[in-house]
Amino acid sequence: MNANDRAITGFAMAGHAMVHTYELAVPILLTVWLVEFSVTSATLGTVVAVGYGLFGVGALPGGVLVDLFGSRRLIVACLFGMGSAFVLLGLLPGVAGIAVALAVWGLAASVYHPAGLTLISKGADERGAAFAYHGMAANVGIAGGPFLTALLLVVVEWRLAVVLLAIPAFIAGAVGLTVEFDETAAINGDTTASDDDSGKRAGDERAGEKARDDASDTATAPEVDSLAAFVTASRGLFTAGFLTVFVLVLFNGLYYRGMVTFLPEVLSDVLDPLLAVDPAAAIGPVADSPAASEFDLSQYLYAGLLAVGVAGQYVGGRLTDAIEPERGLAVMLTLLVVIALLFVPASGSLPTLMAISTALGFALFGLQPLSQATIAKYSPPAYRGLSFGFTYLAIFGIGALGASLAGAALTYGSQTTLFVMLAGFEAIALGLAVWLIVRA
Repeated sequence: MNANDRAITGFAMAGHAMVHTYELAVPILLTVWLVEFSVTSATLGTVVAVGYGLFGVGALPGGVLVDLFGSRRLIVACLFGMGSAFVLLGLLPGVAGIAVALAVWGLAASVYHPAGLTLISKGADERGAAFAYHGMAANVGIAGGPFLTALLLVVVEWRLAVVLLAIPAFIAGAVGLTVEFDETAAINGDTTASDDDSGKRAGDERAGEKARDDASDTATAPEVDSLAAFVTASRGLFTAGFLTVFVLVLFNGLYYRGMVTFLPEVLSDVLDPLLAVDPAAAIGPVADSPAASEFDLSQYLYAGLLAVGVAGQYVGGRLTDAIEPERGLAVMLTLLVVIALLFVPASGSLPTLMAISTALGFALFGLQPLSQATIAKYSPPAYRGLSFGFTYLAIFGIGALGASLAGAALTYGSQTTLFVMLAGFEAIALGLAVWLIVRA
């Protein structure tokens, strides 16, 4: 990577890790709130859903703002906004205060994905490597957020814990104001940023052709600065190729949210009989804290599964530099279909359960850089923020329905019903990926 790529990647990695650290801190805090506020899980679930919903829905207007104001400003605003939200979380009273603070967090966090992914796709010459490291940072936050939150809850009261959690976001935001990089170096063909030890732009002729195509697309695109311009841009964006990608990531979003929401419950059901131990006893002295008292061994396996995603993100990102992204996407989608169909049969013994869980963590997050690169391929750079806004509305906004559908499958069916349904979602996404390959 050249110096500009490294600066962009490091800045985006910090933002991505922060977003998912806070996202996954909330479920741990729920265990404390249920005790302190004497409300039902349904009530707190609704409160939390507001923040998560805004996290997805806000991606679309966030994408428009990215195209108008640039990625750096939006990411810095996101970081300061998330930090402020967690300070509010520690200060505002009652369940209503939690609702307000999480709504602020959802709005602030919603702009990150269109801003961060646009920054990489337009500024980084080694796009695949940048997507890989960017995705790995997400998994650091996804796996580390729950552990860091639980650790803080062992030693301090939850209101102080959330204020302490806000500090890294403020630090990252301050650094983002000073770090130097060119947001559009890749699409403008900037070749000035290089390393002494590399002597050339990393990447091959395919990357150069991609940059030239990007630059030509940028030259004729107007700003999306009004409702009429938004409608015009959206019509131009939704070509047959991008519409296919949009529907593809929507079904993958249903799979993702349904899987990650109820997998801890599924793992608890299948893991405890296999181990034949009291899960709480394995936690040791940490079990005295309100949050850790809710932990069992299945949650540690869940966190480990999320951590495996770091390797998946790296491999998926590197694949985007080696092959066409829709081909790599089809491979990962095939793996996820097979994993969903095999999960229940594989849960009969501990070795096969560990193996299928590891494979799931790898493929679930290995798909993400390939998905992001495919979105970038089928959208013009001038509307890249808008394209990521639409697609992350599909993934996190509409995809949030996956949690409801998964809950219904478990309530009125069985674990087999759940995983067959999830396999069906990903099979549809796979069919669309194959269509993209054939069309190309």
